[in-house]
Amino acid sequence: MNNFSGFLGLLVARAVSGKATDIDFLMSFLNDGTDFATSRYVDFALSMVKSVEGLERIKYFLFRGTRIQRNYASLFLNRSGDYDPVIEAYKRGLIDYIQAFAR
Repeated sequence: MNNFSGFLGLLVARAVSGKATDIDFLMSFLNDGTDFATSRYVDFALSMVKSVEGLERIKYFLFRGTRIQRNYASLFLNRSGDYDPVIEAYKRGLIDYIQAFAR
């Protein structure tokens, strides 16, 4: 159950749905002009993604997203214990050492 309202409620609802288009929607808010509050909301909402489709889409962003999207995808995967794709992204130079090993 989503007990959040407003913009955060919208983000959480999309994260819980977990379709690829929902992850695209969340990631669309992560860009060079993103303010701190929005980045925290998106980070929180991403923590609600549980579907296989959503998890795969986050991995997509780890390898094909913008710098900030790759960083948030890395953070999500590290927190969930899915280190192999993060290490691969680091080896490819897509994320830096600090981001690759941040928890």
